Amino acid sequence: MFPVFAFLGFVISIVPLPWHLRAWNTGTCYYMIWTAISCLNQFINSVVWRDNVINWAPVWCDISIRIMLGASVGIPAASLCINRRLYQIAKVHAVTVTHAEKRRAVLIDTLICVLFPAIFVALQYVNQGHRFDIYEDVGCYPFIYSTIVAFFLADIWPVIIGIISAIYCVLSLHAFYHRRVQFAKFLASNPSLTASRYFRLMALSVTEICCTIPMGSFLIWLNATAKPVEPWISWDNTHYDFSRIGQYPSVVWTQDYLFVVAVQLSRWLVVACAFVFFMFFGFAAEARKNYRIACYRVAKFFGFHATWCMPQDDMPYVYYLL
Repeated sequence: MFPVFAFLGFVISIVPLPWHLRAWNTGTCYYMIWTAISCLNQFINSVVWRDNVINWAPVWCDISIRIMLGASVGIPAASLCINRRLYQIAKVHAVTVTHAEKRRAVLIDTLICVLFPAIFVALQYVNQGHRFDIYEDVGCYPFIYSTIVAFFLADIWPVIIGIISAIYCVLSLHAFYHRRVQFAKFLASNPSLTASRYFRLMALSVTEICCTIPMGSFLIWLNATAKPVEPWISWDNTHYDFSRIGQYPSVVWTQDYLFVVAVQLSRWLVVACAFVFFMFFGFAAEARKNYRIACYRVAKFFGFHATWCMPQDDMPYVYYLL
């Protein structure tokens, strides 16, 4: 069941990406990229380590656990960029017009969505007890000691990002309420941006915030409860026998209910992010056209003539900018 949903999450997240890239939708693009990569990562792990804990690909696991760690802040960071952009639009600041403004917006979003997660992943080595673990039916999984250091370096950041996003969201609603007339004129003068697209992105961001802060807080409690918080002793103590790889059959790791909840949440949340995105954008006219084009091209590649998903010639491509 999980591999099917994980792969579907990858597909529905990655298909619209080229059109958003052309429109310079950097926050939305990073949301799709982090979600798609995470779903693909979980799909591969769930297939390769189905009914076994054999260390088939240690290098892949080194990469996989870092994708998981990066996505834990990468997806909330992308939501933050979306909220930040919506706030700028709600203040009736013009959508980036010049190439210099576009490059500046892309650079800021890239620093938030790429550089920050990269630094976050690098810092996790401070509290990483050994190389990685392998759990049957789950696959590669990072091992982070439950210490006060882990709280400040790992656990708290999704909640902090969610709070900043919530502040931007409130500011956006406030600015929109007080500048409704200017906002309507702005939309009327920008055919690439519609109220429907704006509020769909707002709904996506609000949903993300409503999930990030409570779930992040719950995972902090879960991490502190599932395993006792241990004192930080020293660097050498934390990294003793660092090359060790833990291998746990399902009959072993499923005995701890709280740990099972933590593991399953870390897998299903990224899939939920993909389907939340699809829920808000997958049924729009331009999205349906893009999915039909992708379906038609895949069917044509495999030699099928899928007329039911053939794009209509009279339906124009739609690119929008946010």
